[in-house]
Amino acid sequence: MRTTTKIEELDIYVWEGKADIVDRVARCMASFDVEVIRADDIAISPERTALRPSLAIISVSVIDSGALIMRDWQAAHGIPVVWVGAAPREHDPATYPSEYSHILPLDFTCAELRGMVTKLVLQMRAHSAKTHESDAMIANSECMQALLHEVDTFADCDTSVLVHGETGVGKERIAQLLHEKHSRYGQGPFVAVNCGAIPDGLFESLFFGHSKGSFTGAVVAHKGYFEQADGGTLFLDEIGDLPLYQQVKLLRVLEDSAVTRIGSATPVKLEFRLVAATNKHLPQLVKEGTFRADLYYRLAVIELKIPSLEERGAVDKIAIFKAFIAQVVGAEKLAALADLPYWLADAVADTYFPGNVRELRNLAERIGVTVRQIGAWDAARLQRLLALARTSQPVPVESVAEVLVDRSKWDMAERNRVLAALDANGWRRQDTALHLGISRKVLWEKMRKYQIFDEEPETRESE
Repeated sequence: MRTTTKIEELDIYVWEGKADIVDRVARCMASFDVEVIRADDIAISPERTALRPSLAIISVSVIDSGALIMRDWQAAHGIPVVWVGAAPREHDPATYPSEYSHILPLDFTCAELRGMVTKLVLQMRAHSAKTHESDAMIANSECMQALLHEVDTFADCDTSVLVHGETGVGKERIAQLLHEKHSRYGQGPFVAVNCGAIPDGLFESLFFGHSKGSFTGAVVAHKGYFEQADGGTLFLDEIGDLPLYQQVKLLRVLEDSAVTRIGSATPVKLEFRLVAATNKHLPQLVKEGTFRADLYYRLAVIELKIPSLEERGAVDKIAIFKAFIAQVVGAEKLAALADLPYWLADAVADTYFPGNVRELRNLAERIGVTVRQIGAWDAARLQRLLALARTSQPVPVESVAEVLVDRSKWDMAERNRVLAALDANGWRRQDTALHLGISRKVLWEKMRKYQIFDEEPETRESE
């Protein structure tokens, strides 16, 4: 059967137990860009399943032998499962409950297998598209708008890009924007790799791939990250964590634009755009001898610096917080509630998040779940969550003075920004609030905090 859905960049883990299905699955999927991996004797890497679309095909004989419990397995791996059994299982919900929903007979045909895989791929793509749509980049602050202007300027270049930024600022999201806006590479795959999570001894296999039969368990050929990114973008996160001996091998591939799989003598020509990211100061690592200077210069053709959440200021903090709250609470429930309370928005704006957007998102999820379940902005409960967030990650003693100085500078910059917005809008509070992307109440609180006064009296009757 010829399917109209293009199946590519997919890992299929096969746990065959007593059944002989690995080779059959490999033959049926041979015409697709699919990696078939025998999973009986290996641990499925959560890092790999996070990077590539993945599903599992498991013989029910594994369950019958008591070697596997479905709920535990899915909780650990989080990928769809197709069950293969000699007899129909969907009619026995007491023994095989509803989570065993994707089932094939033991004598499945290639058409049946491809149909099932196509169905699951479509479901995964729909979920991925929804997640991507909800994760839109918020950039109301001037520094983020300047960054996005830089992204637009250099997105269509073929040269390497090095992205700097603290933990949690969204380095991968910027890399995705660079990929999506590229006229040619944007049509290809986006392969993201966390260099700090590469297990020892697996660098060559993961990056270079291997040929069929090159070692025990290599039942099919495997494309490494370099080949997977061919025609697209390879994103190497935490590049500063890559050991020196691996840096040499990476540099060789970048210089030669070719890779040779383990067990093969034939180089494969490649063409991809490289985007690397780090939260470390690479020039300092070069001076210390832990990062190669030639690799640094090869990566840093274009450099982009992502501002921290504190640098972005309250306008982005509150907008991001609102967006995350909306995702958790849901549009319908959120519409039934009053607007985000001014005290909550102001508290978020005044909270320091060392983990940046990632930490802000965690707080928004905790608050959002509480609001969704209670159906109201319960001040007492939410203030306890805010207090917990402020105390869970204390600032190191040696950096307290530096943080206070930075905070003072940030407050002054925020005051100047509010003043500039008021001037630009003729000191009309409603227009100024809309200009800043905040509510009128939050604007009033900021004016009070930064001691900004004018002749217009402010009442709190609406509160």
